[in-house]
Amino acid sequence: MPAFEKLTQHYQKIAHFNHLAAISGWDQASMMPAGGNQARSEAMAELSLHIHRLATSPVLGELFDRAKQQELNAEQHASLREMTRQWNLATVLPEDLVQAKSLAGSKCEHAWRTQRGENDWIGFEKNWAEVVTLSQEEAQIRAQATGLSAYDAMLDIYEPGTSSHSLDKLFSNVKTWLPTLIDEVIDTQKDDQFLSPTGTFRTEQQKALGLKVMSLLKFDFHHGRLDESVHPFCGGVPSDVRITTRYDENEFIQSLMGIVHETGHARYEQGLPKSLAGMPAGEARSMGIHESQSLFFEMQVGRSDAFIAHLSHLAGQQFTDHDPALFHFNNFQKLYTRVAKDFIRVDADELTYPAHVILRYEIERDLINGDIKHTDVPELWDQKMQQYLGLSTQGNFKNGCMQDIHWTDGAFGYFPSYTLGAMYAAQFKAAMTQTVDVEGAIESGDLTPIFTWLSENIWSKGSLLTTDELVKQATGDTLNAKYFQDHLRSRYLP
Repeated sequence: MPAFEKLTQHYQKIAHFNHLAAISGWDQASMMPAGGNQARSEAMAELSLHIHRLATSPVLGELFDRAKQQELNAEQHASLREMTRQWNLATVLPEDLVQAKSLAGSKCEHAWRTQRGENDWIGFEKNWAEVVTLSQEEAQIRAQATGLSAYDAMLDIYEPGTSSHSLDKLFSNVKTWLPTLIDEVIDTQKDDQFLSPTGTFRTEQQKALGLKVMSLLKFDFHHGRLDESVHPFCGGVPSDVRITTRYDENEFIQSLMGIVHETGHARYEQGLPKSLAGMPAGEARSMGIHESQSLFFEMQVGRSDAFIAHLSHLAGQQFTDHDPALFHFNNFQKLYTRVAKDFIRVDADELTYPAHVILRYEIERDLINGDIKHTDVPELWDQKMQQYLGLSTQGNFKNGCMQDIHWTDGAFGYFPSYTLGAMYAAQFKAAMTQTVDVEGAIESGDLTPIFTWLSENIWSKGSLLTTDELVKQATGDTLNAKYFQDHLRSRYLP
């Protein structure tokens, strides 16, 4: 059998085990009783070790060399490139580090679920110290193998081709105009009169509403489902996508838009090229591109006036025992475009969100590069929150440095993807409007033209193109943050 075909078979096998790992992780976060965590963590660590062994098999190096000698078409060349990339990412790490990090991450994340609510930084820090140490060790190994800085080597896992140098430049520019824009919009909105949700919005009602909105967004329920977890996420695999949200019976605004966000992730997964299912080239291009799809759904579509009109109508139908005035379009429009400085990233509005991301990026960059200690994080978090949003988190760990799940398992390098995604989404929307009546499609309730453009230009490409190639082919330009700034100004200061 030719080498490329052998590689294809091998990576399909890896994909099958990754499928099992993804579903097991979803169950651990959403369904598993607390008492099962230790045994599940050990089982998942064993599975991650098995996957690592497959991904680093000694035969792969020889197969890559032989495959390069074959006559391959453009798609096969891209597939070989992505297989080689994954192999390079995996082979640098020793097995004992992979297993140790998996165990430490599971332990830290599981305890965090309780510790955060109790504002227990001391208890969290004891577990997190090991996660940070192992992550720094991983970063050093990757840095030596790639010639990158420690943080850039971790960033490359999520955003291939991106560097902290380019992010520093990009975010420094954002910091020159974002704080002023936030203050201008808050001042403009200060006299707005609106009704906030009051009373009880039962979880089952919220879920029913979420399912209707997912249908409007053409989520494929034959290949996915909606569940509940402490932290919303999208998991599983393209043929079996699992999204979760969290519910607060005192209000439904955040949960509903969280579902819109996760549905964007899910639609991207469901739209990836089926001919490349299970292959690295058939996977999402980067986390920034993944976030661009969730934020396209949430921000570009979800918070548009036309979509808010649909949300207000559907919510009014669902919550019939509440004041109908709450669900009037004008009221909903104010609720979903409200700008306020607050502590929680996942609840942040579109305008203040980048400040939350930049704060995290700057801390994790310095932590992984060894410029600060993990025990410095609470104080640094407080300083940056005061600098960027005028809020203090001193002593408030649960709404400060303990609020996110990402660092509990060592996902350092991930946070920049959120703001990169917001920028890509704005750029995609600007390009889409050249050929698609976006607002007209949303108003009609048939968003097919929008999804067709996304499918043709983003989803169906998988990882066949590099990030820059993908964005330039879709929009005529590589990442340009001006589209994001223009979008925010046009929406909030019309």
